[in-house]
Amino acid sequence: MRVTVDPMSVEPNTSESAPANGDTGAGPGEGLSAPLRPHAEDAFAAELAALDAQDDRPRPARWRLSPWAVATYLLGGTLPDGTVITPKYIGPRRIVEVAVTTLATDRALLLLGVPGTAKTWVSEHLAAAVSGDSTLLVQGTAGTPEEAIRYGWNYARLLAHGPSRDALVPSPVMRAMAEGRVARVEELTRIPADVQDTLITILSEKTLPIPELGQEVQAVRGFNLIATANDRDRGVNDLSSALRRRFNTVVLPLPQSADAEVDIVSRRVDQIGRSLDLPALPDGIDEIRRVVTVFRELRDGVTTDGRTKLKSPSGTLSTAEAISVVTGGLALAAHFGDGVLRASDVAAGILGAVVRDPAADRVVWQEYLEAVVREREGWTDFYRACREVTV
Repeated sequence: MRVTVDPMSVEPNTSESAPANGDTGAGPGEGLSAPLRPHAEDAFAAELAALDAQDDRPRPARWRLSPWAVATYLLGGTLPDGTVITPKYIGPRRIVEVAVTTLATDRALLLLGVPGTAKTWVSEHLAAAVSGDSTLLVQGTAGTPEEAIRYGWNYARLLAHGPSRDALVPSPVMRAMAEGRVARVEELTRIPADVQDTLITILSEKTLPIPELGQEVQAVRGFNLIATANDRDRGVNDLSSALRRRFNTVVLPLPQSADAEVDIVSRRVDQIGRSLDLPALPDGIDEIRRVVTVFRELRDGVTTDGRTKLKSPSGTLSTAEAISVVTGGLALAAHFGDGVLRASDVAAGILGAVVRDPAADRVVWQEYLEAVVREREGWTDFYRACREVTV
């Protein structure tokens, strides 16, 4: 027997929408109930609506946009009516095209990459553009139970009336199957292996059995699943070969050039700063470029000019961490400085990102400061600021 999950049985998303730049348009003291971080479909509602209105290409069943429009939403562009679509992902176009095409087939999508390569960000925006709903999410951890992927029970009703449809609590994956939407599983490799394999039947047979009721939920057209994973962190559980075959894997690389990484950091810091009511970043590009340069050199184990080999610290020093360092520096400049981002504002954040292992990483950092930063022309203020927080 097939059972249909009632979409109204789960509390609907009532988040207020916000413009793409994160500005609610409210004055000081107003709009305090607006979400700190709107879902992608809310924050970029205007762009999605503009694409929807001008998208005349074929759309797969239950897709909000055509595959071409989904790719445009992620990569950015200008529509025929002049509407500017801001890029959500800066990277190779073919990667996005393969990811979108995968979702248009019956294969699930696995976004793989080192921490900080925008896997979660891309996953959320893909779900928002395809389904108009990025909230059907399972967060993977070492303690994620099987019920988070399949279904659970309302134990009050279960004890009172026994197993029944009313006592069943659908998981985000079950809801996505019944409604023909995209579900998301974050950090799939952090989930215990036996729980991971719960997805095999769902992805291969497009069915979720409910043996307690003698029923099943069959996926309707439009259903698919996006998972993210990395193999750098501790606590990783390798995917079984049977489960890996159910995914088409797309590897998200680190930014290829320093200019691309600076662009990514600048855009995200601007968006985050607006959502936190921080002032615009005046003349901060030089500090952003220095943060990115430090991260890239330590990450690659060699200076930009290729002349000096370096030891790499234990951390990943990802683009996401660079964004965090610059955002923290901007907050320091706004609240305890003159609003201009300076070396002294980012120095402590860089130290915290680089020195994860107090013993080994501190040596790596001090050697880098003395051998590279100290000798680099125009970096005297940066060297002094970093030395001040390091000693």
